[in-house]
Amino acid sequence: MYSEGDPEAGAHEEDGFFKSDSFAEKTVRLGFIRRVYAILFIQIFVTALIITLFLYVDPIREYSVANPWLYILGMVITFAVLIVLACCPEVRRNYPINFILLSIFTVCEGWMLGTVSSHYEKDEVLMAVGITAVVALALTIFAFQTKVDFTMMSGILFVFLIVLICFGFLCLIIQNKYASLAYASLGALLFSAYLVFDTQLMMGGKHTYALSPEEYIFAALNLYLDIINLFLFILSIIGMSRD
Repeated sequence: MYSEGDPEAGAHEEDGFFKSDSFAEKTVRLGFIRRVYAILFIQIFVTALIITLFLYVDPIREYSVANPWLYILGMVITFAVLIVLACCPEVRRNYPINFILLSIFTVCEGWMLGTVSSHYEKDEVLMAVGITAVVALALTIFAFQTKVDFTMMSGILFVFLIVLICFGFLCLIIQNKYASLAYASLGALLFSAYLVFDTQLMMGGKHTYALSPEEYIFAALNLYLDIINLFLFILSIIGMSRD
């Protein structure tokens, strides 16, 4: 429990969030951030490795195409693990089960991303990776430097996410290239904003809301999903622009 200016005084906590500065101690804040980014980099490395196997090892790509049930199974497991980690604080704070679930989620997500990437040209995937890396780095630096408090915008971002999902279903129905391109562009913009939002949640400081230092798994999961979704939307934009 934390309160503003005093990390040991009792402040109200709801699902890992604090209505105050939960990182008054600089060492606690920096240690938390280092742990989150260490986990995130490992997730991204594993995901990139799996995608590389799909791009450059033909038997793996062909096996995936011949066995679409593996993609479906991976999707089911991914959503199940995501729900558990997102909705069960006692699970995601419990070592080592939290790392086991996060590892399963990362491998399944990597498999699905590899399957999706195999439908694009290698240079398109590499271009999307490069753009995503540059954008993610720039947005992270922006989140650390800006005085604008994005943690207050959770409601607005959630509304935009619901609208984006509805727009996505509409694009599936009308099957229009320009509508799909607009959807991918809006998706990339939204998850760019989410990346800044989740980064500031992790930072604490003078922001309105902050994550508990015990929520390093949750913080890494949020940032990972932001970057992955940003990559998928950018990849979709590149693919459609070359058709």
